[in-house]
Amino acid sequence: MNLLPGQESIQLSENVTPQQASAGPARASRAGWLRQLHQWHWISSALCLLGMFLFSITGITLNHASDIEAKPVVVRKAATAPPALVAQLSAFASEHDGDTAPLPAAAEDWLRATWSVKAGGREAEWSVDEVYLPLPKAGGDAWVRIGLEDGAAEFENTDRGWISWLNDVHKGRNTGTAWIWFIDIFAGLCLVFCITGLLILKFHATNRPFTWPMVGLGILVPVVIALLFIH
Repeated sequence: MNLLPGQESIQLSENVTPQQASAGPARASRAGWLRQLHQWHWISSALCLLGMFLFSITGITLNHASDIEAKPVVVRKAATAPPALVAQLSAFASEHDGDTAPLPAAAEDWLRATWSVKAGGREAEWSVDEVYLPLPKAGGDAWVRIGLEDGAAEFENTDRGWISWLNDVHKGRNTGTAWIWFIDIFAGLCLVFCITGLLILKFHATNRPFTWPMVGLGILVPVVIALLFIH
């Protein structure tokens, strides 16, 4: 039978079942969610790229820290604080004996001019005999001591190398507030990356029968190792 133009499409639409009609919006909704998940997944992975690389490498160096030889470089310097500054520090120490408090601004300026040391409001340990300023840092350590009887000042700086620096950066040890915030944000982005990846796996699991066995294996292996071999 010859059909006029347009009659074939009308006849096909009349043969569509209710289940088939409802499947169209469901497929569109699924495709929309999948596109959104893919977008969140690639954006989070792009933002995490350098951080993930850094934390992966430093995870290896931390795991083998005892096997990696480090040769600390220690630099010691000495100077004499000006009498006016010593008098100011002595007066301050008499009021804060046994306490911890930041150095006066004049002392911070003198350290910066003498040894390029930036005290930055760090807490110093005060006594009537001396003031001791610890300066811990990533990959090393440093300190300053100023005697309050003769003004004799000492500065010691220890550098344990770039691997030690990277390991401390990994742990957020002596890295400052900005880096701690970066680690927190990076961890949040990693969660987005992992959760969206898991949801994408769920969407594709129907056509990939090994999806859930592989996910289960990825969970089971670390759990078994932790239970059996970590004491």
